[in-house]
Amino acid sequence: MNTSVIIEPATRRRRRRYSEEFKAEVIRACQHPGISIAAVALANGLNANLLRRWVANAERDVQPMVEATSMINAQPTQTPAFLPLHAAPTREPSSQIKIELCRGDTTIKVSWPASAASECASWMRELLR
Repeated sequence: MNTSVIIEPATRRRRRRYSEEFKAEVIRACQHPGISIAAVALANGLNANLLRRWVANAERDVQPMVEATSMINAQPTQTPAFLPLHAAPTREPSSQIKIELCRGDTTIKVSWPASAASECASWMRELLR
C-alpha cells in the first residue's frame, strides 16, 4: 500500500492591484478622527501595514505641495538685522596629557607631554591589557 501523498504545486499567488480611487477612498476613511487604520484595513480586506504605508505616502506627498503653495503666496519679509554673538573666551589647550586611574583605594595620576601622545597611547594599551 502506498502511503505517500502527492502534493500538486500551488499556483503562484499574484500581487493584487488597487485602483487610485479605491486607495484615495480608504486613505480618506483613515483620516477621520477616532478611526483606527487597522479597523479600516480589516473592513476593506487589506493588510494594516499596507494601508499604513499608503497613508504615510499620501501624507508625505501632500506636505511638500502645501509648503510650496504657501511659499508662492507668501509676502517677502524683511530679513532680521545682524545680531552679534559674544562668545566666552576659550582656554588655551594644555600641553600636557593628564590621566587619573582609580581602582579600589589606589589612585594613579599621570602627566604626559602632549608632544609624545603616541607613546602615551602605547603605554596605556600595555597598562590596560
